[in-house]
Formats: sequence, structure tokens, C-alpha cells
Amino acid sequence: MVFVIHQLVACLYLAAGICAGVGLGFARPQITRVGFGALGLGWGLHLVGFSLLHTLDPTPPVTDIGRAVSFMAFVGVGAFLLLLRKARIHGLIVLVAPLAFMSEYFGLQSLGAPEVSAIEASGGMPHFHVLFGSAGLALLGLAFIAGVLFLAEHRRLKSKRSLARLPALPSLEALDRVNLLALTFGFPLLTLGLVTGALWVEGMHGVPFTWSLHEIGASLGWLVYAVLVVLRFAAHQGARQCATHAVGGFAVLFAGYVGVGLLL
Repeated sequence: MVFVIHQLVACLYLAAGICAGVGLGFARPQITRVGFGALGLGWGLHLVGFSLLHTLDPTPPVTDIGRAVSFMAFVGVGAFLLLLRKARIHGLIVLVAPLAFMSEYFGLQSLGAPEVSAIEASGGMPHFHVLFGSAGLALLGLAFIAGVLFLAEHRRLKSKRSLARLPALPSLEALDRVNLLALTFGFPLLTLGLVTGALWVEGMHGVPFTWSLHEIGASLGWLVYAVLVVLRFAAHQGARQCATHAVGGFAVLFAGYVGVGLLL
């Protein structure tokens, strides 16, 4: 049952991306609205799927990379739906929905045959580390998407191209607002993820840092965002520079937080 629910979630996220792309590409707002409906329904089922994970035997640990990536999709979609009330960012669905589908599809690969992880004996700290870190990564992922679109639109406007701009795509101001809100909430969550990870490592090895590739990559990503926070809120850096740093910072962070984990 749980596996079927997560399959439906992946299908709904995929349908949302397709409908949004068709609706925006052919200027059919009614098709775009169907995409938003599919995205919202998928998120609701995603919540149900997570609430039923405990019914599986054995229960898949939240520290599993597949569960972590699925949780990232859940938080990212939820944050996007909430941000719709704060900014006119409806056009972001053409990127948010496909990325959510790919994340949920990846998570499904490990859901069919869950394995009990040995780190479950470490108590609750690994779970806090994954939940905080994944939530922070999901929100900063939204900032990454907004940054990519910001830079593309800024370049188009600066070059004065005559390409018609789709009216549903977010404005530069809206994209910068998404970047600001995602950074405001995502960086503290990422920091909590790093702190709980250090406490977890210290409980297992007696030291908070073992110089593993995962720890080094995640720490470098955090440092990039720490600099970005200072530049954004203290030095009042421009929107284009913030978008550039959001894209580069997320690339470093994702490689260290998720990419290295897939290789180990």
C-alpha cells in the first residue's frame, strides 16, 4: 500500500510538470491550473505516504538516502506551495514538479526492499541530522531554481532580445524574493543539520569531525552559504550576485551532501 501511494505521488508530480509545461508553453491557463491541482494532490499523498512508513516491516530508516531525497521533494513542494501566497512565482512549477518527480522516483528505488541501517542504534541524532539537513537542502534548492531563472531572465533583458516573455513566468523581483525567503529559512535548517551531524559523529567516534568526504563537502557548502548570508543581509549585495551565489553554493552543497553519499 505504501509503495503504491509513493508511486502515485511520483505520477502526480510528473503529470504536474507536463501540464504546467504545456499550459505555459501554449498559454493555456486552464491546463496550468490542472498542473497545480496535480502538484497539490501529490503533496497531500506524499504526506500520507510518509505517515504510513512505520507500517512497513522492516521500517525503512529515515537516514536512508532514498528517504532523505524523497523528504527533500516533500519539503520543497510544500515550501513552493506556501510561497505562492508571498510572491507571483507560478512559473517555477515547470522546474519544481519535474525535480520532485525525479526525487520521488529515486526514493522509490530503495522503498521496495528496505534495509535496517546499523546506525539506528545511534539514537535519534541521525534522524534529526537527516530531517534538518534535507529540509534545509530542499529550501536552498528552491533558491537555486529561482537563481537559475533569475540569471537567465536577467541575461535576456540585458541583451534586449525580442523573444516574447511568457506572462506566467516570475518577474525578477519575485525570483529575488524567493531567494531571500528560502535563504532566510533554509540556512538555519542547514546549520541545524550540520550541528546534529557533528553530534552524531561525536557519539560514534568520539570526535565531531572525521574528515570524511561527506563531512568536508557539506562543510564547504555551508561555508559558501554562510558567506552568502553575510553578503545578503549585512553587505546588501545585489540581486544578481545573490542569484549567482545561490546557484554556485547549491552545486557545492548538493555535491557534498548528496553526491558523495551516493558514491560511498
